[in-house]
Formats: sequence, structure tokens, C-alpha cells
Amino acid sequence: MASNIRPKRLPNHAILDGEALEVSNLRTSQGLYKLSQRELFWQARYRYLEDHGYLLRPRYSPDWKPSWLNTNIAPIFCEDSIMLLDYQVLDATKVDTGERVAIKSFLKKDQEEQIAQFFASIRDPRNHCIRAQQILPDPFEPRLGLMVMPYFRPCNNPEFSTIGDVVEFVDQTIEGLVFMHRLHIAHRDIAVSNIMMDAKALYPNGHHPIRLGYTPDALYPVSALPRAGRNVQYYYIDFGLSVWFKPGASPYVLGKVGRAEAPEVSDDVPYDAFKVDIYALGYVFAREFGDKYKNVEFLIPLIEKMKRQRPEERPTAEQVSQEWQQKRATLNDSLFRWRLVPHSEQAIERVVNDTVAVAWEGIYHLKKLVG
Repeated sequence: MASNIRPKRLPNHAILDGEALEVSNLRTSQGLYKLSQRELFWQARYRYLEDHGYLLRPRYSPDWKPSWLNTNIAPIFCEDSIMLLDYQVLDATKVDTGERVAIKSFLKKDQEEQIAQFFASIRDPRNHCIRAQQILPDPFEPRLGLMVMPYFRPCNNPEFSTIGDVVEFVDQTIEGLVFMHRLHIAHRDIAVSNIMMDAKALYPNGHHPIRLGYTPDALYPVSALPRAGRNVQYYYIDFGLSVWFKPGASPYVLGKVGRAEAPEVSDDVPYDAFKVDIYALGYVFAREFGDKYKNVEFLIPLIEKMKRQRPEERPTAEQVSQEWQQKRATLNDSLFRWRLVPHSEQAIERVVNDTVAVAWEGIYHLKKLVG
């Protein structure tokens, strides 16, 4: 028999009765919320990770039973009903500090472990590569490892909102690419999904690691603070396809890998891995900014050079940085506070939104004036 409980912060519509409660109980009994095969992978490692100081969410405990059983609460309002989206990576809590981390299962046959450890050993502000905090052997599969990293959020969630947001992102991603290439490392899978951000400053009270738009208990929507002035840091992740070349070695590789689909990528004809990185980052800039917004025209010439069809005509990472710094120096600081204007925005919308933007700009200068 269901107990009529209502946790302190639970919304009214989260409480079920009558037929709705019966349907919910039936779906639960039929296994709608059971752990998937990929989630069972993590459940099997729960105790092992706990012994090493990392606590997975209650859903992955070997003793887990759905928290909504014998209650009148809708399962979707219970945190432990939320299923894993990316089976390779799971969030956890570092027991001694309370810090949220991400744990990735990876194959040890590639250079990923060595590259991750190398970047983790370098304390340099130009290093925009995620730092592995610890690498554990998998307790069951010798060919696998478990890499513990800081928990970061997708770089474009929430979406960029001002010119300054774009400039900062371009600054850091170009700086990070130059840093990688100087160390003879080609990423080979640069994509928006492989660039994350440390968003703690945007969500001072946290957010749920899977249901990103909600509070940590997954009950209520949560909004981000603006990026401007909050020192948001961006990081490249996932070095599973990366190559670390010896100094002076040929940068030519084989393999149709990566998501940007540079025209020269091939299983048969060798191509320059560094020039594919250039194309891939240009593709990110194009998809996230050039294709979406009207007022990022200052970025278009650089994007076009980075995405040239012939790899030998693309600039190196150093040349990309030099050209970007020259362009950046011509941008007025006041431009950074202006909102991004979508290509899809209608004229009347733009008038209204620009009026609001001008008002906020006036408030900004008034605050500076009065100290």
C-alpha cells in the first residue's frame, strides 16, 4: 500500500493518485526504470570505486531499490529514476572533499592514458586540456582503465549569449590548440561535444549531472548566471583518437576518424593530423557562431581560412592565433557586451531586443559612473 508522503520541496503535480498511481506502479513492475546493461557496468564497480573514495549516485548501488516504491510519488520526480545517457562516463562524488567528478571507462590500447597523464602534469594557463586526477585499473577487465576527471558541462549549454562569450571561447580554444600542437599532439576529434566548460560559477548552487537544466535533486528548473565576468574556463576532452608524435616525426596518419569530416580524411591516403585539427576547430566556430548569428562577421574570414578544402592552404595553429589576435585587437570592448543576433530573428524582434540591450548598456555605464 502506498504511503501518502510529500517531501518538503516536491511540486504538487508530482503526487499521483487513483489510476495514475496504478499505471506508474505497473510500469515500474514491468521494468521501465530498471538499470540498462550499460548501467549495470557501473553498478558492478560501485564498491570498488567506493573503496577508492568515489561515491556513485544511489541508482548504481548494488542495494538499490527505486525510492518511489510504496509511495505516491511520480518516478520522474525521483532522482534515482534518471538513466545514464553516455555509458562511457559517469559522475561521482569524491568522498573526502564532496567534489563532483566524472569517471570515464577507456581502452588502454591507445595513447589516451599517456596523453592524459602528460597534460595533467603541466601547470600552465595555456593548457586547456582536461586534467586526469587519477587513473584506476578496471577491477574486472584488464584492457580497460577508469579515468577520474573534474566534472565539466557541455560548452554550449547554456547557449552563448553575447559577443564577449564568443570572443572568450575563441581565445581559449585557439590558445589550447596552439599548446597541444607545440607539444606535438594532434587531437583528431575536435568537436563541440569534446569541448567542455567549468560552469561552477554559472551554477553556484549546482545542477543535476544528467538533467542539466534542473537542481541537483532534479526537481526544479535552474537558470545559469551570465558568463560575462565569471572566468568560465573551456577544456578539450577525449584523447582516445589523439596521436603524440615524436619531435621531427611525420604528422601524416591514416583513418577516417573524428566528427568534423575534413575532406582529406582517408583510410588509404595519409593526411596531416594537425591540419585536420585546424579544419575541425574552424568547423566548430562555423556551426556554433557563423551559421547561427548575424553579428559575428569579424570571425568569418578566420573560419574560411581554417576550413579551406586543401589542407596545405590552411594556416597552422600558430598562424591562426596570430591572425585572431590581430582581429581581436580591433574589437571595441563595448562590443563584447552586445547580445548575439540569430540569423532567424525577425526585424520586429530585433528592434525590441536591441532596445532592451541598449537599456542594459546604459545601466552598465551608469553603474561605472557612480562607482
